[in-house]
Amino acid sequence: MIEIPTDLPADLAPLAWLVGVWEGTGVIDYEASGHRFTGEFSHRLAFTDDGAGALGYRATARMIDTDAAIPLVSETGYWRLARPQTPADAGPGLLPPRASGSVRTADDVEVLRTPEGGFEIQASIVHADGLSELYLGQIRGPRIDIATDAVVPPPGGAEYGAATRMYGLVDGHLLWAWDIAALGGELASHASARLAKVER
Repeated sequence: MIEIPTDLPADLAPLAWLVGVWEGTGVIDYEASGHRFTGEFSHRLAFTDDGAGALGYRATARMIDTDAAIPLVSETGYWRLARPQTPADAGPGLLPPRASGSVRTADDVEVLRTPEGGFEIQASIVHADGLSELYLGQIRGPRIDIATDAVVPPPGGAEYGAATRMYGLVDGHLLWAWDIAALGGELASHASARLAKVER
């Protein structure tokens, strides 16, 4: 059974089921540049309340079907509801709010609900190798669908043009799938995993 925190800011309520540490395994299967990449990996990800209206995100993965546990990815970022910034919000940079405002409520969040019954979200993810991704999409109950709106590769980085990710809560497990367009390949399935919550 998944325990959903009830002490989060109203803006994070739709994302509350993600909060915690998740671990499990997944598989890679992607073909590009005449090479087929396959294998099994271990995966750990964590979503935490960052105290500033977003969920902090951290994920790592390592190959597990080789002699050495080869690191595959280390990502960090922030996930939040997409909403216009108001004068009561801090930023950009270290700028304080330009106006005082009351704490946002469930009613404030409810007006953000889409006609499909979900909420628009954004996820900013940076990889340890310098690749940056901005994802936009929707959360509808226990399902998230996001796609890259911007990809900023590091100088000299491998070709990586676009991606989509899907996350879903199924029978108490976090299932996800990640499609990429990389190394000259078309946007296609490249990895998926099944994770269990190990910490709140």
